[in-house]
Amino acid sequence: MNELIPQEVIEKKIYLIRGQKVLMDSDLAKIYGVTTTRLNQQVNRNQDRFPEDFMFQLTKEEFEGLILQFATSKKGRGGRRKLPYVFTEHGAIMLASVLNTVIAVRASIQVVRAFVHLREILSTHKELAYKLNELERKTEKHDTQIQAIFEAIRQLMTPPEKPKQRIGFYKD
Repeated sequence: MNELIPQEVIEKKIYLIRGQKVLMDSDLAKIYGVTTTRLNQQVNRNQDRFPEDFMFQLTKEEFEGLILQFATSKKGRGGRRKLPYVFTEHGAIMLASVLNTVIAVRASIQVVRAFVHLREILSTHKELAYKLNELERKTEKHDTQIQAIFEAIRQLMTPPEKPKQRIGFYKD
């Protein structure tokens, strides 16, 4: 496999787990043009290069949660026998250097671009959310001011109450 996987495809394989954006070992294996077994062997041989902020193994609950998001084969039918590892952006770059294949080195650039693009999107969303909150706060303030103006206009529109005149003879 000499063709690189497009950045858009890689972006769709990035998940948010434990507050970190990560790629699964099986997805990175496909991106880097190696088998998942080979990828994990290289990780095990170079464990000192993969601290927990670069890579971690999913818990059973986390993995089962991911299974709901994408289809995987069942145990006994060629599926996973071990819980997968996931790699952060830094772990994915380190992995490319450990694998040291031409495809892995070239594909790591696509992986970095995918992570950077997602970071830019999230940054834009945060700015947009902040501006939306500011606008909402301003309109709430304006709403109360406009409501006060309407109330004042209503009071001006209602005719003043005239004192009621009593009918009949007055005895002073």
